[in-house]
Amino acid sequence: MSLPTTYDRPVTVAIIGGTGISHLEHFTPAASLTVDTPWGAPSSPIIILETDTGAAVAFIARHGVHHQYTPSEVPSRANIAALRSIGVRTIIAFSAVGSLREEIPPRDFVVPSQIIDRTKGIRPATFFEGGIVAHVGFSDPFDAQIGKIVKRCEGALTGGAKVHVDKTLVCMEGPQFSTRAESKLYRAWGGDIINMSALPESKLAREAEIHYAMVCMATDYDCFRDDAPPVNVAEVMGHMKANALNAQHLVGCLLEELVKEEHDDLHTGVALKDSSKYAICTAGPGIGKEAKERLQFLFPNL
Repeated sequence: MSLPTTYDRPVTVAIIGGTGISHLEHFTPAASLTVDTPWGAPSSPIIILETDTGAAVAFIARHGVHHQYTPSEVPSRANIAALRSIGVRTIIAFSAVGSLREEIPPRDFVVPSQIIDRTKGIRPATFFEGGIVAHVGFSDPFDAQIGKIVKRCEGALTGGAKVHVDKTLVCMEGPQFSTRAESKLYRAWGGDIINMSALPESKLAREAEIHYAMVCMATDYDCFRDDAPPVNVAEVMGHMKANALNAQHLVGCLLEELVKEEHDDLHTGVALKDSSKYAICTAGPGIGKEAKERLQFLFPNL
């Protein structure tokens, strides 16, 4: 189906789909946007979807329409910059995760509040470089208000799935999974779940002054259990299919909640407005021309 390539209504909320969620069903596609950014092309076209009530949401597939990008290859700067440029001020990102805790079984959902970074520095992780320096605060990586909304939508999940909150996510490089020793170490550090996608996506969203939360979908237990058999791929795929269906239910509930007037700040981004501007350390005359041009894509009034 051919879709319009422009959209003239405000779109302030975006969904980033992770492994197992390359598209969203039960919403009406209204447009397919191709956005070029100073950091290249996003990992997929931005699909604008409309709910039954007419609310619009932007959708982007993190790993590409055909899942062609490894976690280390995802063009996160282009994804975040493109969403910011069309007016998005709130991102709800989905991700498959492994569970590091017996009390978080496969098919349960998790809303983390903290991250332990185990990536290896090979992923471009900032918009502020090449002629401009900024140090943006990141003490609380995920938006607590969105997390509360996700928890309120727990009843939309089927099959007895639960939403766990205030958990710590370990983000590793991949694409290989952890060793058993690493898995045990992450548990000792207080890690509850593990994935390969939270960084630098969440950091870039904060730099772009976008509210960001991640909804994690457990597909299996990580390899910390000595007495457990190896992960069965067919079993994991079954969990992923169930998670994808529940994610559809959850998104519907989230969008119904987000349109309420009490959440207007998530649509305006007012709480994060100018937070990056005031984190810039480089004096105006010292900001390189190319750096300034790049950042004006994100912040036209910088």
